Amino acid sequence: MSHSALETELPRAAHHLPAAGVVVVVTALLVGVPAVAGDPGRLAALLVVQLALVAAWVTATGIRGFVGSLAIGAAAAIGADLLMALPDRPQPGMLLVVLGPGLLVAVLHQMARPAPRRYLVASLAGVVMLLCVVAALAVLLTSAGDADADRAVDTTVLVVGVALLVGHLVDLLLPRPQIALGVPRGLLALLLAVLAGVAVSVLRRTPGELVDSLSAATTGAAVAGVAALVAVGASYVVAERPQRGWALPVVQAVVPFAAAAPVAYALAQTSL
Repeated sequence: MSHSALETELPRAAHHLPAAGVVVVVTALLVGVPAVAGDPGRLAALLVVQLALVAAWVTATGIRGFVGSLAIGAAAAIGADLLMALPDRPQPGMLLVVLGPGLLVAVLHQMARPAPRRYLVASLAGVVMLLCVVAALAVLLTSAGDADADRAVDTTVLVVGVALLVGHLVDLLLPRPQIALGVPRGLLALLLAVLAGVAVSVLRRTPGELVDSLSAATTGAAVAGVAALVAVGASYVVAERPQRGWALPVVQAVVPFAAAAPVAYALAQTSL
């Protein structure tokens, strides 16, 4: 890393505290609103989170074609949510209906930009990544009103939220052993984040035999591990674009939820 890059590095508190605050807000929205308003509340809360991510992602990554990228991301979020919320038995495979046309629209959008089309490939990649993230978040709607499935979704959100919060707070105090120069992330926080996720998953398990506890621990470790690793990856983005504001903390907080949602769904299906 160059000397100039080190000079612009965000303070550790600015890197972690805003993201930790957004994690708390997102977790409260995704668990609290459905507890009060049921399935419509879950849909509304998730859509708010997705639209916030769309705006933050386009702002933080500097995608060219700002307005069009916002429109594509918002349309993908709404379409993905409706595909998961309206059918009686939604399946994540149905999200291809959003991802396929979304890719075509993203390509046409970048082609339609006025010349010179700078950073076309990077901007296209950013929009495609955004499509994948908002679609992955929609997997949290697959519970379809089933009480056990609703509890499983809430557990997933809590596992991810607690793992992310522990990771940020530990790295705020002691980011050691440091994973990469200029990225205030350490292996200790990664390990403790996974352990915290395991603890949440085990505590929320349905009381039963030892195998139930082992299954809950395994699921919690996998979901928390994915979320914690993606959170570290998001910190690389912050290190590359060290700027204060609202956008980067939202990206840091929400993208790990998106990465963990399909993993949790897959593990739930294998346990049936």
